[in-house]
Amino acid sequence: MVFDWFRRKFDKSESESVPDTEQVEESAGEEEELVASEEEEKSQTVSEEVATDYLAWAKAAYQNIQQQQESASLVEPEPELITVETSDAPVDELKIETDSPDIEPDLEAADSETDVTVDEPEDTPASEESIPIWARDDRQQRLEQLKATAIEPEAPEAPAADVELDDDFLWSAKVLADRGRTPEQVSLDEINWLKKLRQGLDKTRRGFVNQLKALIGQGPLNANAVESIETLLLQADVGVEATDYVIETLQAKLRQESLPPDEAVAYLKQILRDLLDKPFQENYSSEFLPTQNELNIWLLVGVNGVGKTTTIGKLAHMTKSSGYQCLIAAGDTFRAAAVEQVKVWGERSGIEVIANPGQNTDPAAVVFDAISAAQARGTELLLVDTAGRLQNKKNLMDELSKIRRIIDKQANGAQVESLLVLDATLGQNGLRQAQVFAEAAKLSGVVLTKLDGTAKGGVALAVVQQLGLPIRFVGAGEGIEDLRPFSSYEFVEALLSG
Repeated sequence: MVFDWFRRKFDKSESESVPDTEQVEESAGEEEELVASEEEEKSQTVSEEVATDYLAWAKAAYQNIQQQQESASLVEPEPELITVETSDAPVDELKIETDSPDIEPDLEAADSETDVTVDEPEDTPASEESIPIWARDDRQQRLEQLKATAIEPEAPEAPAADVELDDDFLWSAKVLADRGRTPEQVSLDEINWLKKLRQGLDKTRRGFVNQLKALIGQGPLNANAVESIETLLLQADVGVEATDYVIETLQAKLRQESLPPDEAVAYLKQILRDLLDKPFQENYSSEFLPTQNELNIWLLVGVNGVGKTTTIGKLAHMTKSSGYQCLIAAGDTFRAAAVEQVKVWGERSGIEVIANPGQNTDPAAVVFDAISAAQARGTELLLVDTAGRLQNKKNLMDELSKIRRIIDKQANGAQVESLLVLDATLGQNGLRQAQVFAEAAKLSGVVLTKLDGTAKGGVALAVVQQLGLPIRFVGAGEGIEDLRPFSSYEFVEALLSG
């Protein structure tokens, strides 16, 4: 069973067939709508039931994950093959399945039909008499040295538990339960990712939530508390524009009614979610995933050092884990060791990398070769690494434009997306660099990396407010699985959770 991270669900079938007739499409559509409505009603009912008891929900999800791990660890042993060699050539192999208790080999019958000889091992140690006197001392000395340097195999350690029912697990389970998930639908991958996201935003949350609770805990939200919240947002690098939007919305709410502490936090979360989802109300689709059975090309752009190559390796791993055919194009041919770095990530994720062995080669030529290879192999997603130097802005943008022309000519009809990679640790400085690419490239969204190493996690709000771009993926760690599709609900809960 494949977990599709792009759709955040388990695929019930390994492959999907495309219907050929309109009648089949209509019937399939009706069935999907019926199943979707039933699942929605079921999820709403379940979420209402577990809303009052998250601990029971978390325990049920924990038991389900343990059962999944146990079933995955059960591997049937392969039948052992025993080879019996006869004295005549050629050698015939008699294969006996030793794991079949009902069948026993008739060795007496085999002896009556053919003579079975057991060859003595050739490496039987020779006697001291057969060895020359001048070589005996050397041989004994080598044997003693071999015994001294021999390494005995260590006993395999017991595998460590992959999941624990701790505070992070309970918080992750609550987030998934609030979104209408059932305990049977929860996977270990999701739990681990939510843990990493929460831990990655820990630096930002510690400086923001503690002071926010101190303000709101004093009583209903008032004008003085709102002014202090403004300071907290600016310290978290939310940016002036996004902070003004949040404060103005809060003040408008306060003119209508007073907000108790719990309602104030809930309303602040809603404001932040609405801000992060704002681009979806304009020109961008909320669904961002490769189209199956078609060629999709994603260009990753950004300055050097933000993590483009690392992001490509993680995206390739997630794509393969989600059941898509993927290929990588090493288009950053100018940065030293960039091609070797992307090749290492390709090996780790099991994805082939198309690269030019020469140095300072034309990136557009590499993309041309990668497109040809992707078309020949039926690849569904081609990830293109690009150069990120900003010493000469015009040359860099001309190079990106040339790559886009090659794609439009060579892969006419392919789904092309451009993702801007931003380093969260740079904060507002990263936004100034992003504006350069936003002016020249047709960007489809942002990949926010290195959230685990900064106290400026609020820059995600600034990205959306100032650039008007949706955040598509977010990274919170250096591991190959530490990049996942962005969810405004999960991000805000991780940012403002206690």
